[in-house]
Amino acid sequence: MTDTVAPRRLFDAKWRVVDIVVAAVIGVATGLLFLFWNNVGYAWFSAADAVTPGLGGIAVGIWLIGGVLGGLIIRKPGAALFVELLAAIVSALVGNQWGIETLYSGLAQGLGAELVFALFLYRRFGIVPAVLAGAAAGLGAWTLELFTSGNLQKSPEFLGLYLGTILISGAVLAGLLGWLIVRALAATGALNRFAAGQDVAQRV
Repeated sequence: MTDTVAPRRLFDAKWRVVDIVVAAVIGVATGLLFLFWNNVGYAWFSAADAVTPGLGGIAVGIWLIGGVLGGLIIRKPGAALFVELLAAIVSALVGNQWGIETLYSGLAQGLGAELVFALFLYRRFGIVPAVLAGAAAGLGAWTLELFTSGNLQKSPEFLGLYLGTILISGAVLAGLLGWLIVRALAATGALNRFAAGQDVAQRV
C-alpha cells in the first residue's frame, strides 16, 4: 500500500457568492464589536496615554481585527480590506466619536493587513501571516494618524512609543486573537465551505 499526498490547493482569486455573503457578515459583526470597543477601548487608550503619551496604542488592536479575520477566512484578494472597511462603515453609521474619519481608518488599516496577505501571495494563512497582518494594520493606522490627528507635529519619543505599542497591540489583539478566533470557528464546522475550515478538519 503506497502513501498518498493530498494535492496542493491552487490559489483561486475569484470570489464566490458565499465569499461575498460571509465577508459581509464578518464585516457587520466586526463593526458591532467596534461599537463596544469604541467605549471600552477608548477608555483604556485614554488611561494608558495619561500615564505616558503614546502608550495608548496598546489598546488599538481590536479596531484592527476585521482585516485579519477577513483575510484568514475568505483568503481572496481584497477580503482583508473589504471586511475592515465595512466594519468601519457600520461603526460610523451607527454612531461613534470620530464620524467620517472612521472610514479613513478602516481603509488604512485594511490596506495594511491586505498588503501582508498579498506578500504571501494569498497562499499562507497561519499564525505568522496573521500576526504580521495585525501589525501591518497597526502601521496603517499609525501612518494615517500622522496627518489626521496631527501626530506629525509630536515628538519623536511619542511617535516611537506609539508605533511600538500599536504594532504590539495589532500583532496580539488583531493578529493572534484573530487567528485563534478563526481556529475556534473552524473547529465548530462553521467554516467548512472555506479552506480555513478544511485546514483545521485535516489536522483532526
